[in-house]
Amino acid sequence: MTLPAEKLITINDRGARTATTFGSVEASGGNMVFIKKLTASSSATLSFVHGTSSVVLDSTYKEYVFTINNIHPQTDDENFTVNFRDGGTDYDAVKTTASYRAYHNEAGTAQAAAYVDNDLAQSTAVQNISNNLGSDADQCVSGYLHLFNPSSTTFLKHFQIHTSTAHASDYINEWHFAGYCNTTSAIDGVQFKMSSGNVDSGDICLYGIL
Repeated sequence: MTLPAEKLITINDRGARTATTFGSVEASGGNMVFIKKLTASSSATLSFVHGTSSVVLDSTYKEYVFTINNIHPQTDDENFTVNFRDGGTDYDAVKTTASYRAYHNEAGTAQAAAYVDNDLAQSTAVQNISNNLGSDADQCVSGYLHLFNPSSTTFLKHFQIHTSTAHASDYINEWHFAGYCNTTSAIDGVQFKMSSGNVDSGDICLYGIL
């Protein structure tokens, strides 16, 4: 996939040298190519499905990155979640994950960093990637998800997630997740949604890494 020069962002090992609009990122490990942006507006789900609306989740790229930008819930104290589709129409791929959290409150009176029971063991349930997200006008979650080799029919599908959340009780929560979809079927869909209620605003962009 070749993009115009004005849509190319070139970076070195430490940061950006030039930046313009959506396009590709030429990094030390390869090109990061913009594929699709979904913008929430009272949305029940934000779903990326291979072969629909210009979405690609196949062997074109060995790694895909979803950037999560200022996702805001309609209702207070919600969890932002993700799940994967490995054929059919349901987002219910079997997953095993591990999670780690660090937090600090605005008053400076509470902080910790530890393993947290927010993970899954051979489960088809959604993975919470941001817990207790506040609905104040300035509260949101941002971060990214890396999905590796989703079209492989030989290996499990590994993924990594990192999010930063404005907690409903005025905490900053930093979450790290690692896991895999325990399937050798291709992952052809990734869906984001709240634990209840809609996604009020924000956007998620999908990139492929050559």
